[in-house]
Amino acid sequence: MAILKVLLVDDEGDLLYTLAERLTLRGYEVDAVTNGADAVSHAQTQRHDVAVVDIKMPGMSGIEVLAALKEQKPDLPVILLTGHGSEDDGQEGMRLGALAYLTKPMNLHDLMESMKEAVEAARR
Repeated sequence: MAILKVLLVDDEGDLLYTLAERLTLRGYEVDAVTNGADAVSHAQTQRHDVAVVDIKMPGMSGIEVLAALKEQKPDLPVILLTGHGSEDDGQEGMRLGALAYLTKPMNLHDLMESMKEAVEAARR
């Protein structure tokens, strides 16, 4: 599979930048932003193969980011992350078009596999 360009969205800066660095070292191109509004704005001007979005963020929630991304780019695969979300959040995200729902702390390998599967599913 070609190099994936990832939009990574999480308000926890340390986690965000560590994850971005780990993905970059593995050959991914990563755009990392710390809030939903920046994610939506970034998605308007950049091409991404997959978005990985935290659900619980101040201001614009991950569910709202998902809805906005799907409105502007319906084919963009989105994976939701949460450290303290509920099963209802995951179900709502899947109803709105998320392709996966992972709980933090997640295994990096599991995230990479989920991104690969999401991109492959979106390309079918």
